[in-house]
Amino acid sequence: MSKVIKLKKGLDLRLVGEAEKTLDKLPLSESYAVCPTEFEGVTPKLLVKVGDKVKAGTPLFFNKYKQEILFSSPVSGEVSAINRGEKRKVLSVVIKADAVQEYENFEIKPLEQSSSEDIKSVLLSSGLWPMIIQRPYGVIADPMDTPKSIFVSGFDSAPLAPDMNFVLTEQLDNLRTGFDVLSKLTSGKVHLSLNAKALGVLDAISNVEKHQFQGPHPAGNVGVQIHHIDPIAKGEMVWTVGIQDLAIIGRLFNTGKVDMTKIVALTGGEVEKPRYVQAIAGAPIADIVGANKPEVRIINGNVLTGKTVAYDGYLGIYNNQITVISDNADYEMLGWAKPFRPKRFSVAKSYFSWLCPRKRYNLDTHMNGGPRAFVVTGLYEQYLPMDIYPLYLLKAILAEDIDKMENLGIYEVVEEDLALCEFVDPSKSEMQEIVRRGINLMIKEN
Repeated sequence: MSKVIKLKKGLDLRLVGEAEKTLDKLPLSESYAVCPTEFEGVTPKLLVKVGDKVKAGTPLFFNKYKQEILFSSPVSGEVSAINRGEKRKVLSVVIKADAVQEYENFEIKPLEQSSSEDIKSVLLSSGLWPMIIQRPYGVIADPMDTPKSIFVSGFDSAPLAPDMNFVLTEQLDNLRTGFDVLSKLTSGKVHLSLNAKALGVLDAISNVEKHQFQGPHPAGNVGVQIHHIDPIAKGEMVWTVGIQDLAIIGRLFNTGKVDMTKIVALTGGEVEKPRYVQAIAGAPIADIVGANKPEVRIINGNVLTGKTVAYDGYLGIYNNQITVISDNADYEMLGWAKPFRPKRFSVAKSYFSWLCPRKRYNLDTHMNGGPRAFVVTGLYEQYLPMDIYPLYLLKAILAEDIDKMENLGIYEVVEEDLALCEFVDPSKSEMQEIVRRGINLMIKEN
């Protein structure tokens, strides 16, 4: 039995709108899209034009600076639009789906006869290589590298996160194959982190090094797990893969086809029926969410790390959750001076709602204050279960002090690791944006 790693720092943000364990299978939508802006550090070069016919698994574009990394279509059909932004930046490639889906066929050797190069060749040609993310920096892994180890988080501790034991019930064979694939890509170990209080279906996986975590969010963040299992030092590298992304990779090696079907949790206080939806990555948000509502914010992901998406937007390739919350901008006069408000949540116990620790809250998008200078309070360290000093790291990033950034742990964090610190921050600083700025500076300097 693996040792339980117990974390005390963090915060479980309890919100209304948790998905009920019922599954709706979304019928094939009219169109799907792949958005290059979703992939950090990628400059897309198109391989298709409007009117081209594609199959599921046909490459749509590649990364200008790593031309072997392809990005493929999730469905078969016709390229109906290529949307661009400022300076002709490619925002999305839209495919009008066929009524009957066709798939590119990839030749797959038996895994026991496959080398690391064979595995990489399949993943690159199929367009599934972008599902492998490198730490440090949180960018798509370089296929020329070999990581010291690979990490997969088998659970998500974010607010209203999907229950992976429910999501992965029918994916055990694909996951076993996926882990066998990962073992070919590293000379080190493949690590799987589990929720100690809800082991479930993933406890049956046997071809990996398993670890159990117990504690509040961000216990489910793979960065926190790496920190406690095999920390990253300067010059070292690990790879990470999302658990549903790994199932898609395993499905490719089991069937020879790119099938990006996944299960997404539709959550949030503004969802009439929170539930699980089976859809193909890149599906229209409107088809998943249903009827549009005024004054709501739709988020691709969870409330801490997700990105706002328009009603006519599309489900992100990496996202396992869609959250819909109120975006009502009503101002409350002297709200800070009214402690008798049980519907309000505060980590600083400004309201008496802290007397009900199991209560769920229907939070909105209000910042409850404006940006101001950093206040040295020691607050952030209470919510980050890693041996780094987030405030001093952020200051080093703002000062562009490379040496201090390295000494203070820039190699160990990406945006999601400081998302909870950003939520509790009285200074209302955009910490995740600052972290990405620091990471981009490190990439440029190195």
